[in-house]
Amino acid sequence: MHFIDHVKIYLKAGKGGRGAVAFRREKFIEFGGPDGGNGGRGADIVLRVVPGLNTLIDFRYKQHFRAANGGHGQGANRTGHSADTLYLDVPSGTQVFAEDGQTLLYDLTEIGSEVIIAKGGRGGRGNATFKSSTNQAPKQSTPGEEGDELWVWLELKLLSDVGLLGMPNAGKSTFLSKVSAARPKIGNYPFTTLRPQLGVVYVDHQEFVMADLPGLIAGASDGHGLGDRFLKHVERCKILLHLIDASSEQALDNYRIIRQELEAYSKELAAKPELIALNKIDLLTSERLAELQAEFSQATGKQVFCCSGVTGFGIESILREIMGKINVFSSVN
Repeated sequence: MHFIDHVKIYLKAGKGGRGAVAFRREKFIEFGGPDGGNGGRGADIVLRVVPGLNTLIDFRYKQHFRAANGGHGQGANRTGHSADTLYLDVPSGTQVFAEDGQTLLYDLTEIGSEVIIAKGGRGGRGNATFKSSTNQAPKQSTPGEEGDELWVWLELKLLSDVGLLGMPNAGKSTFLSKVSAARPKIGNYPFTTLRPQLGVVYVDHQEFVMADLPGLIAGASDGHGLGDRFLKHVERCKILLHLIDASSEQALDNYRIIRQELEAYSKELAAKPELIALNKIDLLTSERLAELQAEFSQATGKQVFCCSGVTGFGIESILREIMGKINVFSSVN
């Protein structure tokens, strides 16, 4: 399935039904009064957050949505039927922007939440509602109101507890496939991952969601490479897991490049709690690993974990550290 996280759609809510002009006509009743019913209400368009979705792919193939109009009023004071609401299902984390692409209208993060994005028009009045003491036989009615009509942008920011960061080919996809049931594409070349992958990770009878994001490069915050298109997906993460290819000769430089891109994109994003993990340690000698770990600890002032996504070494301790930080985050918030 393609990953789509930015779409523009057109919405037209239903028009209200026309009010009726009618008079009561029955045998032996010569002057029946007005009995034209009101029109029914046009359908609303509602955005509904449902589980199981993590892309806006459905809106790639259909961008225009028109809700049904309300039924017209009829004689015998019969009101036209109100049209059924048109529901559009979106994934959790969907933001709705006005046509200018800048004005945020809604931020939909809760499963089951609903918002009326386009309101249907009210039905018109039938002539029965115009009857008065001075006008016993009105022939007046009103048309239904037009429903809302607008263009909006839908933008998806994935909701995950942990954002998996690193340069291309750092082993992020292999790591995610090792710790969850997610099956991202894996290959020994840069940019294997071209779209975010979500996986549910279980540790000590608890679980959290991890997002594997396409590898970043220098200039990503300015749109270079896969650019800032995917940086937004870590904005909602609680914790960043920074995976480093320990076999690279520029391991520390690569770490610094990613940190610079995070800070250039968002100070808030750069300030998120971060775990550093040296990956692919099965390719290093024990002496080189100890030297590299000390180098990172001195440069970052943080604890540096070591792991191998291929063999599984060191992964469990990383997951437990992550789970502990998530529990602390949840208790504070």
